Amino acid sequence: MTGARSVPDTARMPQSRPRRFPFSRSGRPDEADRAGTAADDNATDAAVPEAAAATDAADPTPAPAPAPSGSQRRRIRDWMPFLLLRAAHPRQALVTALALAAAAALDGRPARDMALVFATVLVGQVILGWHNDLVDDTVDRAHGRSGKPIADRRLDAGSTWFSLCCAVLLVVPLAVSNGVAAGLSYLASVAVGMVGNVVLRRGLFSFVPWAIAFALYVPFLSYGGWGGGNHGSAPQPAVVALAALIGVGVHFLLALWGLVADNADGWSYLPLRLGLRMGASRLLVVAGAFTAVVVAALALVTSQVGLRR
Repeated sequence: MTGARSVPDTARMPQSRPRRFPFSRSGRPDEADRAGTAADDNATDAAVPEAAAATDAADPTPAPAPAPSGSQRRRIRDWMPFLLLRAAHPRQALVTALALAAAAALDGRPARDMALVFATVLVGQVILGWHNDLVDDTVDRAHGRSGKPIADRRLDAGSTWFSLCCAVLLVVPLAVSNGVAAGLSYLASVAVGMVGNVVLRRGLFSFVPWAIAFALYVPFLSYGGWGGGNHGSAPQPAVVALAALIGVGVHFLLALWGLVADNADGWSYLPLRLGLRMGASRLLVVAGAFTAVVVAALALVTSQVGLRR
């Protein structure tokens, strides 16, 4: 044992870091400390977006699809197939095709015949709709009618004529597939409708093409069958007459919506003359009641004597 106090080995003791004071002796922030603080802040700010990006990448929930903008909706409305559909008078085409397909079903035709009738009539009505808008191009543009892509130049007339010719090449084999006599009857009704778009529509006898076209629907159904050839037999004359009257009623109902513009253009067809005398609202009621009565009479006659002789 020795009497001397042992002295700690300073070489083995941990060295403490020198304390950094936020202010220098002069009372101002130390320049090195400020630089270090700013660097720490910048590193923290840079780490936040990286952490958010990592969180988004780990999140499997897909982000909601953005709603279509106005420009996208305009592009859809200006898409050529959509414009061709608008110019084809789609509601009238669809209603007519469904009506004749339903008539074929009531006649006892099988489902494949109903589908063939529907397709044939639909294509023929599309042809008539395109032809009507092509013929009325100048008038529709003068009156600024909405929903007329050809008149407002969103749809090129040449493209519409090309589509119409393609539809004609389609409707001919479709019509003949219903039977030769039936196909010729329907093609004749389409031809009469196209002639009616050009002549007679502005005068007193504007109803004549409508009456003939609807009357030809009856032999189209009575002679109809599957796969061409000869089917069925001649229709009942009473059914043909009632179908013609339905065509007159439909003509009056559809003409009511253009009476003002047609009167300004100097047209003088029968619905316009009657509308000027009795008023459009009263004419609508009379034409609707007339058409409903004729449809009921047609149903009664066909239930009693049938469609064919």
